[in-house]
Amino acid sequence: MKRVLVIAYYWPPSGGSGVQRWVKFVKYLPDEGWEPVVWAPEGADYPSLDPSFEAEVPSSVEVLRGPIWEPYAAYRKLTGAKSTEVTEISSGPKSFKQRLSLWIRANCFVPDPRVGWVRPSVKRLRKYLKEHPVDAIVTTGPPHSVHRIGLRLHRELGIPWVPDFRDPWSRMYYLKYLPMTPLARRRLCAMEQEVLDSCSTVLACTPLVQEEFQAQTRTPVANITNGYDEEDFIGPAPVADGHFNLVHTGLFAADGNPLALWKVLGELAAAEPGLREALRIRLVGKVDREVLEALSAAGLEANVVALGPMNHADAVREQRGATVLLLPLRNDPQYRPILPGKLFEYLAARRPVLGIGQTDGAMARVLAETAAGSTLDWNDADGLRTFLADAWKQHLAGGVPATAGDIGPYSRRATTHALAALLESVAIVPKNGTIEAKNP
Repeated sequence: MKRVLVIAYYWPPSGGSGVQRWVKFVKYLPDEGWEPVVWAPEGADYPSLDPSFEAEVPSSVEVLRGPIWEPYAAYRKLTGAKSTEVTEISSGPKSFKQRLSLWIRANCFVPDPRVGWVRPSVKRLRKYLKEHPVDAIVTTGPPHSVHRIGLRLHRELGIPWVPDFRDPWSRMYYLKYLPMTPLARRRLCAMEQEVLDSCSTVLACTPLVQEEFQAQTRTPVANITNGYDEEDFIGPAPVADGHFNLVHTGLFAADGNPLALWKVLGELAAAEPGLREALRIRLVGKVDREVLEALSAAGLEANVVALGPMNHADAVREQRGATVLLLPLRNDPQYRPILPGKLFEYLAARRPVLGIGQTDGAMARVLAETAAGSTLDWNDADGLRTFLADAWKQHLAGGVPATAGDIGPYSRRATTHALAALLESVAIVPKNGTIEAKNP
C-alpha cells in the first residue's frame, strides 16, 4: 500500500467543510490502496469545535502533531474581544484597535497568521520522512501557509507534492478588505506563483478555480470538489412536523445576508396567515447579528429558530427535515468560483435548494446539473417570490417533493477515487532499482 502525508491545519476536533473534506478523504483512501499519515497542529486556535469528527478517522491512521504559535490570543487581548468574530475580515465598521490588528495581520503575517507553523513543521517532518518514506505529500489550504511546508519538503526531499486549494488564494474575496501594503501584496502573489509553478500537480476545489489557476501556470491543475458521505444519510429522513421549514446550516455571515429574501418572505407571511403560523426559519450554526436584525426588520423575528452550533449528525438531520434549504452566498463578485461545502450535503438531503448568488457561478452550475434547486440573484425579488409561493402551495398540497437528480459523482467515495487516481499519477515509483518521482 502506498503512503501519502497529508498536511492539514484544520483537523478534528475543529468543524467546517475543510475538516470534512480531508477527514472523508482519509477515511476512504485505504480502500483505494493509499495509507494516509496526517500532520496537524497541536493546540491550534480553531474558530469552532466539533469533536464528533474524530470518530470519522480510522484508528489505523497515524496522526502526528506539532506545536504552533498563533497571534489570536494577542489579538483578543489587544481588542478586548472574548472570541474571534464571525467575520473578522469584512467591509463593516472597525474600531481603531481592530483596524490596527488587521494592518498587523495583513503586513506582518504573510501569507496568513499561521505562518509560524512552517519552520517547526519542516524541521520535524524532514526527519520523519527520512525515517518513514511516503510516496506523495498533500498540503491543504487555507491557511495557505501550509503550502510553504510542502514546497520546502518537495524541494529538499524530492517527494511529489500536490497543494490542495479549498479556496482561491490571491483572488480570495475578503483580501480586498485587508489593508495590505503593495509590498505585502507582491509577497503574497509571489508565494502563490511559486507554489503553483513548483508542485507536481495543483488540486482545485471547484472547476472555476481550476480554470483560474490553469491560466496562471503551466503546471497541470486538477479539480476534485467537496462532496457528501452516503453513510451520513443512512436511514429514513425525519418525519415532517407540519411546519414550513426554511433551514440554513453553518456560518451565516453579514456579507451573505439576503435582504431581498427576508423582505419577500415577510410580505408573503403578512399576506398568508397560514404561512405566518407555519413558517419556521431554522438557523444552525453561528449567525451574525446583522442577519438577525434584518429578519426582525422584515417582521419575521417570531418565526426564527436560532439553534446555534450543532454537531455534524444533528446538522444533517436538520437538512433532511427541511422544506427548503437556504444557501445564500457572500454578496461579492469574487465569490463566483466558490462552492460551499454544505452544498453537497444539501444535495444528499434531497430537499430543494434555494441558492442566492451569481446565476452564472459555480453553485448555479451544480444546482442546475443535479436539478436540486434554483439559483437566484440577491435582488431578484420576483424570482424569490415565485419560488417561495410555489413551495408554499406544494406544502399545502401534501409536501414539497424530494429532488431526484444524479448526485453520484459528488459522493465522498467517488471523490476519493478521483484523488487516488491523481496521487497515482504523481507518486514515487521504482525505476531500475531506485526510487524516482513521476512527472505529472
